[in-house]
Amino acid sequence: QVQLVESGGGLVQAGGSLKLSCLVSTHGNILSIDYMGWYRQSPGEQRELVASINGRKETFTADSVKGRFTISQDSPKNSIYLQMNNLKPEDTGVYYCNAQSRGLRGARYDTWGQGTQVTVAS
Repeated sequence: QVQLVESGGGLVQAGGSLKLSCLVSTHGNILSIDYMGWYRQSPGEQRELVASINGRKETFTADSVKGRFTISQDSPKNSIYLQMNNLKPEDTGVYYCNAQSRGLRGARYDTWGQGTQVTVAS
């Protein structure tokens, strides 16, 4: 149906930048992708929404990353990205890509990527 493949994670010093990518592949009769988001799970914390973009290209960012992180989507909507600037140690965690899509006969799909590790050293 929808496959999400993430890349771009790694080790970076505090204050540095990193760009995450999520490649979106459609293998079935997907009519639309209505929502995509980046989530993260920090050590000892629950998974949280970092940034999202909907079918109208409206974007949202969490207060903790506002002004530092930017979500974007390419024109054919095959990938989403998370540009992370001025990284802080508390940004460390596993980052996950999520897609909510719609298929034939009212089918709804909620797809998660495998996650990519981001480590910010102090």
